[in-house]
Amino acid sequence: MPNAAGKIRYGVVAGGSISQGAFMPGIGQTDNSVITALVTGDPQKATQLAGQYGLKAYAYEDYAALLSAGEIDAVYVATPNFRHREFVIPALEAGIHVLLEKPMGTREADCLAMIEAAKRSGAKLMIAYRLHCEPGTLDMIERVHAGHFGDPRLFTSIFTQRVKPSNHRAQDGFGVGPVADMGPYPLNMVRQLFNAEPIEVSAVGVRSPGSTMDTWDTVTVSLRFPEERLAQFTVSYTLPDTERFQLLGSKGEIEASPCFGYGEGVAISYRATIDGETRVHVNPVVDQFAGETAYFSDCILNGQDPEPDGEEGWRDVRVVAAIERALQTGQAQQLEPLAPRPFARRREQRRAFPLADVPPMIATESPTE
Repeated sequence: MPNAAGKIRYGVVAGGSISQGAFMPGIGQTDNSVITALVTGDPQKATQLAGQYGLKAYAYEDYAALLSAGEIDAVYVATPNFRHREFVIPALEAGIHVLLEKPMGTREADCLAMIEAAKRSGAKLMIAYRLHCEPGTLDMIERVHAGHFGDPRLFTSIFTQRVKPSNHRAQDGFGVGPVADMGPYPLNMVRQLFNAEPIEVSAVGVRSPGSTMDTWDTVTVSLRFPEERLAQFTVSYTLPDTERFQLLGSKGEIEASPCFGYGEGVAISYRATIDGETRVHVNPVVDQFAGETAYFSDCILNGQDPEPDGEEGWRDVRVVAAIERALQTGQAQQLEPLAPRPFARRREQRRAFPLADVPPMIATESPTE
């Protein structure tokens, strides 16, 4: 049950940068959610971070005790993605709802196991696609679906950042590399804009000169969709930060940048060109983590299933898995056709909270956070 104020009580699993710099500050902007516990493998965070937010801290080995303590209704899981299943399934089996960072997992089997655990227990599982609640993103998708740009035919995107060689994402293979970590952003975006699922995947990857990563650090992916629509995106861990996409339809186009990020100064904005006339649409900066958390808590409190559920997460992971096979074999991979997912409910997901102030980060070298 929620606390006396009617708020869903969250335990935060892993105190890394996304937890400290986004989720934990953001939840304070909501009126239906509160943090009550922290799970961390770092004693410094157990003391300082838990003290800062007034939380009870648990070590990873004490996770089962938290799940049975009656102190939380839900967990936010932000461990490295190869550890997601380890923390998600026990929570679901204990009847604890789960808000899980993307990508959902590193293997399709793990995703399907989490989906089945949620079905068995009745606990809700939502994948943290924060842009599914972001007003500017929803505006673009709705306009495309309404036919403002004609028939959507072509999508291109670039999403890059520099990842330090010491970061675990540069050391643990394809499963935490740029395709798995960053690829779900353009992939999920084009799936929504086209309102369709890819049927063929090909990819080319390189290890840039001087890179010490143990997998491809820069990858270009090509996707074929039904009705001969095409999409292409490039992700990289070794190039300066940038994020953008372009969608071309039979009547016009959208160019969006920034389009995947969050935080101070990141307003999801786009240029819309229709029949040769261009207008710029600049949206306000919102706290995307507050928005997705408030939405998930509303789903719990109202007995509704969240839209970006386990199947949504699996649909991206199955494409990521096909990309890996394409890179390994050098051959295009065919995907089983899937029906598109309904979009009609999305207007209810819009949330526009002001951006939270972010306290100084408590650093760690822990590979689990």
